Amino acid sequence: MTDEATVRLAAPVVLPCDERCSVLRDAVIDVGGDGRIRHVGPAASAPAAPSRTRTLTGILLPGLVNAHAHTAMTVLRGLGGDLPLMRWLTEVVWPAEGRLEAADAGAGVLAGCLEMLRAGITTSVEMYFHTDAVIDAVLAAGSRAVVTPGVIAVPGWERLGTWQQMLDDISARIDSAGLVSGPGGRIELGYGPHAAYTLPAEALAAAGAAAQQRGALLQIHVAESAGEDVELRAEHGSVPLLLERLGVLREGARVLAAHAVQLSDADLAVLARSGAGVAHCPVSNAKLASGTARLLDLREAGVPVGLGTDGPASHDDLDLWSDVRLAAQLARLGAGDAAALTAAQALLLATRGGATAIGRDDLGVLRPGAWADLVHVGVDGAAFARGLDVPDGQLLANLVWGGGARAVSDVWVAGQQVVADGACTRADTGRAHAELRAAASRVAG
Repeated sequence: MTDEATVRLAAPVVLPCDERCSVLRDAVIDVGGDGRIRHVGPAASAPAAPSRTRTLTGILLPGLVNAHAHTAMTVLRGLGGDLPLMRWLTEVVWPAEGRLEAADAGAGVLAGCLEMLRAGITTSVEMYFHTDAVIDAVLAAGSRAVVTPGVIAVPGWERLGTWQQMLDDISARIDSAGLVSGPGGRIELGYGPHAAYTLPAEALAAAGAAAQQRGALLQIHVAESAGEDVELRAEHGSVPLLLERLGVLREGARVLAAHAVQLSDADLAVLARSGAGVAHCPVSNAKLASGTARLLDLREAGVPVGLGTDGPASHDDLDLWSDVRLAAQLARLGAGDAAALTAAQALLLATRGGATAIGRDDLGVLRPGAWADLVHVGVDGAAFARGLDVPDGQLLANLVWGGGARAVSDVWVAGQQVVADGACTRADTGRAHAELRAAASRVAG
């Protein structure tokens, strides 16, 4: 690409979300015409400026990575809100999903992606059905997603085919289109075997083998609640031990364990030696009273951890910043230590942590070669009482504890602006919400 295709974004603060959570003052980011970052660093040592420069007034950071989501469930928001996980699923959610069609799923994903973009979430790791509708909606919003179509085998889901058919469809899609497709590489395909309690062992093994053959991510619910865990632990030792025995968890495989709440020390060791990532979903787990994941122990064991909202019917929104805050709060409470998880560490969970957990080094960070998925946070609000003229630690604290989604002003995905001054640019939000309401009304029956 020539300099004419490169755009420089200049800001008083840039957070590259490197391992140290550096705070760069008076810095620039050069974005190439291919949607990838060419340069990040202080303005004083930057290369010659390209022909186009845009000066911003706040903080630039990488787009957040929602490491576990069922965004189509925006259509089901609020249903069964006071039930524990298994009753919520079997009595409310699964019956409602039996009435949900592809167009409804698309309406939920589109509205949900727009909601996430306005909160600075540029990537979501999706597990759902109606794959074409999910992908079309993500692209319409201008968002980015790792799409792991669901594979399930429980009564009532036969309408979508057998688990073998679901699995074969994913493999055929990857073999035809490749793992990554779409403008700016916005869509990555993977496998989404739902859980060990909704699939036979042979299905889990087959999904693991298919994913490993193609280098694809496999996303699976693991030990989410005590109720499901007791039976599986009695029969198999634990879900992680079962997955290891079946060859799903092994070194070199890309596996994302969603929730991973009910873990023993032996389970932690299994995840660590396999290199699997974990999607920590503290808000959903708290709402459904599923338990509190051992975040600090996972980090200590070297397990890559990101943050996920889970579905918007169990969160009940798609604001990952609330998970950032609750993850830090629960970690501090559990340890009895107000420094057990700092603001900087919590921010990294939602950015580079989520990307690492899914085996991506081109998301969640600002570095040359990474995708230019960027978030501009304004600092004129009350959350930044002294603006940017504060020590680095206070600046990060203001962003995490007081700023968050409400401070997001502009968002870019692969260098293309998808939120400008708080408004989505790729899709009509009002129309998306009208379609969502129609779908929700129909599915509610």
